[in-house]
Amino acid sequence: MSFISVFDVLGPNMIGPSSSHTAGACAIAYLAQKMKSAPLKNVTFTLYGSFAKTYRGHGTDRALLGGIMGFATDDVRIRDSFSIAKERGIGFEFLTNEEETEVHPNTVDIQMTGTDGSEMTVRGESLGGGKVRIVRINQVQVDFTGEYNAVIVIQQDKPGVAAHITRCLSDRHVNIAFMRIFRESKGETAYTIVESDNPLPEDIRKQLSENPFVHDVILIENN
Repeated sequence: MSFISVFDVLGPNMIGPSSSHTAGACAIAYLAQKMKSAPLKNVTFTLYGSFAKTYRGHGTDRALLGGIMGFATDDVRIRDSFSIAKERGIGFEFLTNEEETEVHPNTVDIQMTGTDGSEMTVRGESLGGGKVRIVRINQVQVDFTGEYNAVIVIQQDKPGVAAHITRCLSDRHVNIAFMRIFRESKGETAYTIVESDNPLPEDIRKQLSENPFVHDVILIENN
């Protein structure tokens, strides 16, 4: 027998009319900005399906922009996210793609450019009730929800890297809830995503980066 939480029915605390189109959009962008180390300079949101059709009326645009600036789903500043982004010198635009239909109906691509020129694109899906899923980082298909603390290791697909990651986490007594490896193709760029219900030690980033095949380490704290 399965059970449905009252929070799955009512949705999260939020600003806006829709848990899918407003709170979910904000949550996707909030996760995306945690993956970018450099301060944000420009961001382009490409919306698909239902997002593309209703984003102005449901406040999806304001929610996405608020989330990318680090506003939680119930932050009243979401209402003024356009003006706040302009005050912060963040360039933004919203595009729609109604030709690509083989995607979840509430999908957004978030292309971020940092002040250092670095770029990253994240694709997220809003699943309903404020729940979301990240399904692509750059050109690599991934799958995680942000409901746990997460370590994302960007690496070259080489033998021994996964063992290095698990050993580092074990040494720091980090309990692994889920661990998955996603890759472009054999020997190319791979993303190891480890989710944990423990707090993540900040210096784990340095320890993981000691492997020569590790290109970057991203920590996402669920707070």
